Amino acid sequence: MATTKWIVDPMHSEIGFKIKHLMITNVKGFFNDFRIEAETEEEDFMTAKIFAKIATKSIHTGNDDRDHHLKSPEFFDIGTFPEINFAATRYEKVDRDGSYDISGDLTIKGVTHKVKFGVEFGGVVIDPWGATKAGFTINGKINRKDFGLNWNQALETGGVLLSDTVNIVCDIQLLKAP
Repeated sequence: MATTKWIVDPMHSEIGFKIKHLMITNVKGFFNDFRIEAETEEEDFMTAKIFAKIATKSIHTGNDDRDHHLKSPEFFDIGTFPEINFAATRYEKVDRDGSYDISGDLTIKGVTHKVKFGVEFGGVVIDPWGATKAGFTINGKINRKDFGLNWNQALETGGVLLSDTVNIVCDIQLLKAP
């Protein structure tokens, strides 16, 4: 079987997150700079080797002060840890409707943990310009404290400023490499 290489189409992809703020609403953000590469046998993503690199300095939440804090040593410490990395170790079908799980090693701030995310595979199509594309919607949760993202603040009314759980929300379009 032939090996097929895929790269991310950054114009049609987004790596995002949301986290509870004041324990009553979500703050959303995303990363503007990331690379994703995959290798499959033919176009079979069940055989995929997938690697992602996300530039921590590219975090964007729509608030410059918050972004500056997230880039500081209290959170991502972008001077010491310029990338978040993910290497998929397993891709498995969950049911017949295109639902899958992807498992792999996620590294944030030099700390690696096994994670599992839900994947909705949108399929493989040829776009109007002749490029072969594959689409995925990825959702999951991580505990930020598992990765050393510990900063928080107690509230006078009880509770804390930020939840420990971070929801990961991604829409990824891969382009078959020429």
